[in-house]
Amino acid sequence: DLVGGAHNKTVSSLHMECWRIEMIAEINLINQVLPNTQVLPNTPSDEKTAAIKQWIDSVIDKMDHYKAAHHRYVKQALTLLELALWKAKLAEKEENSAEGRTKKVKLDSESVRKEKRVTCGADTVIRNILPYLQLE
Repeated sequence: DLVGGAHNKTVSSLHMECWRIEMIAEINLINQVLPNTQVLPNTPSDEKTAAIKQWIDSVIDKMDHYKAAHHRYVKQALTLLELALWKAKLAEKEENSAEGRTKKVKLDSESVRKEKRVTCGADTVIRNILPYLQLE
């Protein structure tokens, strides 16, 4: 229970089950390490203190690693989502063009593509999805 509520909430919000399992095992490792760490009578408890510090550092390092990986995956997913929304908006424009509208010159097509990227709604969609993807 040294790590307690804050880390339990963060661990439970990790999106990959294997990460959650590894973090729970890492957190519970202290229950195996401390009982086996001996402190000799009439000596300072430096060994237990060192074991606890090493365990805390290990838990924090592993959590930092998973948080960084999580942020990379979220960034990649949001980029793909933005591109998919943009592509759908472009396909919608092409359907309208195929229904009898005239094709425009290449420069105009470039500006239309840029405009569709801005107006595809990705910023609104991402803003509403992001809270569900963030770690607590």
